[in-house]
Amino acid sequence: MAKKDTLKGKTKSGFSYSISDERLNNYELVEALGELEDNPLVMGKVVIMMFGKEQTKKLKDHLRTEDGFVPNDLMQAEITEILQKQAELKNS
Repeated sequence: MAKKDTLKGKTKSGFSYSISDERLNNYELVEALGELEDNPLVMGKVVIMMFGKEQTKKLKDHLRTEDGFVPNDLMQAEITEILQKQAELKNS
């Protein structure tokens, strides 16, 4: 069985990620991304669709403050950075 391609990288904050092409080539993810502008509450759904539950937990723990919170602005920045890298790779 052929190995699926994967988008791997590390964000500026130091989070290492790995997202399968299967997850990125998901029409429902595209729909959810399209909803984000009008409904920021969709962010949680987008993150889980991109990373799955285990990697989402790792990302949240990576961003978690000393007080135990996961700042929304930091989560948005991480997702935006990853999606921009993916778009750059696709266009190169």
